Amino acid sequence: MKKWIYVLLIFLLFGCTHPAEEKVTLTISAAASMKDVLHSIKEQYEAKHPSVQLSFNFASTGTLKKQIEQGAPVDLFISASSDVFKELKQKGFIIPRQNDHLVYNELVLIASKTGKAPIHSPEDLANKNIKAIAIGIPETVPAGAYAKQWLEAVHVWDQVKEKLILAKDVRQVLTYVESGNAEAGIVYRTDALSSKNVHIVAKAPSSSHEPIVYEAGVIQSSPHKKETEQFFNYLQGNEAKKIFKKFGFMLEER
Repeated sequence: MKKWIYVLLIFLLFGCTHPAEEKVTLTISAAASMKDVLHSIKEQYEAKHPSVQLSFNFASTGTLKKQIEQGAPVDLFISASSDVFKELKQKGFIIPRQNDHLVYNELVLIASKTGKAPIHSPEDLANKNIKAIAIGIPETVPAGAYAKQWLEAVHVWDQVKEKLILAKDVRQVLTYVESGNAEAGIVYRTDALSSKNVHIVAKAPSSSHEPIVYEAGVIQSSPHKKETEQFFNYLQGNEAKKIFKKFGFMLEER
């Protein structure tokens, strides 16, 4: 009898005890312009999913593409360039059917609120009194490529290209203008709205550049596909959409 009592006690002590659920860390490589909104989404998502931790890697879309191609450990990729995203899909880095358009953005010309240069349009950038203009590197930063398209559309690219300060990502463009190292810059509308030190002086017509669409997709080599797909689906849900709208992103193309 005592033997069975001991067995029962052991069962109660150990057999009914469940190990603590292991926390999964998801690595999200995202365009630098997504930094603020994704940190806000992270706070909300982790509160509802305590077994998941989101870790972000922010950089220009071109830089993130190279990292993924070189085997960097990434679970989800959020791109600010449809062309870059399409190329990674074609190469098999992104899982088919687990990728989609996420949100949209607009391109704007900004200047420092304390700046004295009379800038009201991209054509004004050709003025000889304007010495420094910041944009992202067109070859690797989508915002820089869109900026070049806009400047070419208004026929001032050749006149301003010697004045350009090329930045590694759109957030660095914003910093250059905020600090006064550049008199003007071209960034996304959402970046301009995040700063109290710059103001928007002009908005690019949608016809002046390729559509600015953010695309998200689960990486084929992700070791946490189930959890990553759940977060991917969450980004397209109503809760996340409210946060995207709060930070100035658009849910539909304009």
